[in-house]
Amino acid sequence: MVELKTKTSIDAMYEAGQVVARALTAARDAADVGVSLLELDELAHGVLREAGATSPFLGYRPSFAPTPFPAVLCTSVNDAIVHGVPTGYRLRDGDLVSLDFGAQLNGWAGDSALSFVVGTPRPQDARLVETAERALAAGIAAAVPGNRMGDIGHAIGTVCRSAGYGILDDFGGHGIGRRMHEDPPVPNEGRPGRGLPLRPGMVLAIEPMLLAGGRDDYHVAPDGWTLRTNDGSRAAHAEHTVAITESGPRVLTERN
Repeated sequence: MVELKTKTSIDAMYEAGQVVARALTAARDAADVGVSLLELDELAHGVLREAGATSPFLGYRPSFAPTPFPAVLCTSVNDAIVHGVPTGYRLRDGDLVSLDFGAQLNGWAGDSALSFVVGTPRPQDARLVETAERALAAGIAAAVPGNRMGDIGHAIGTVCRSAGYGILDDFGGHGIGRRMHEDPPVPNEGRPGRGLPLRPGMVLAIEPMLLAGGRDDYHVAPDGWTLRTNDGSRAAHAEHTVAITESGPRVLTERN
């Protein structure tokens, strides 16, 4: 069932979204050559504690996972697409990093992700990250009353495919509210004018995941969580929590 949120609820979700925004900004700013992924996770955890928020990631165990997720921050590096588990790995110059983070505050959830390159970016990596952000922007622009879910997927997919990138099989965005994952699913490809009608009060986590090699397939790493490209190519992930309103999409996890 899709829950429509009131303006008061959306304002409360904005507060949760701003905790997410602060944590991702702090982790991105701290991500430098020699910094470990565990250090980034602890930094993000500190932002949660300071805000009086909790993590919907820590201890999360969906049906596909062999163990609960052990951290508050997903850290996916290079050929890791999403769900990367923080380890003692220390970042190197040129690493492509995707960070995904969620927060629960006063009963409401926020969820967002970003990708960037540590140190000196390769041109192809900079293009991949820029395209992920552009695909996200296209999906957000389509999240308006009167459109349908297929319009969001079509907008995202058009940007990704026209750039020659793959799109992660089987995974996409989702509804969000009291829980991090709610109905409806939000596809990263779709047919315009098809699917669930978009209505004011719907809140969606829109999240394109791009694979540089152009293929869509992946495999699960031995940790049971991290999804990696089958061809070893790099990947990028961009995500925002977005409320559909009468006046247009409102990004609840916007970063200053």
